[in-house]
Amino acid sequence: MAGYKHIERSIGAYIAGHYHDPVEIGIGRNFDAATVILAAGLPVRCTDIHPIAPLPGVTFLRDDVFAPDPAFYTGADVIYAVRPACEMIPPMIGLAARLGCDLLVYHLGFESFGDGGEVIDCGVLLHRYHQGSGTAGKQG
Repeated sequence: MAGYKHIERSIGAYIAGHYHDPVEIGIGRNFDAATVILAAGLPVRCTDIHPIAPLPGVTFLRDDVFAPDPAFYTGADVIYAVRPACEMIPPMIGLAARLGCDLLVYHLGFESFGDGGEVIDCGVLLHRYHQGSGTAGKQG
């Protein structure tokens, strides 16, 4: 798997193997991670600030991470984002903290936020900026 689709497939495989109820923030028109998660038999919810036509089986909400609809995220054990703008990270950390779930981010290139969080190598580098209180997503 070469190219940037390898990134999304690696992220989807990691999430499918470690979590049960993921939500992707800022999905845009890139459904590759969600497709891998769906293929593993997990439900997938996603958001974007722009209206999009999601894939069958993906629950979509037009939402703004700076003023999120908390009800949509209820029950999530991880929220994740692929190449979000850095200014989106603080509100995502806040949302993950309120939900008590993990926050995983794949950055463009060598970007990171703050101290970079915990780095997880799943074939690509993910940054865990918040770790939830549950057992999902814990390495060991």
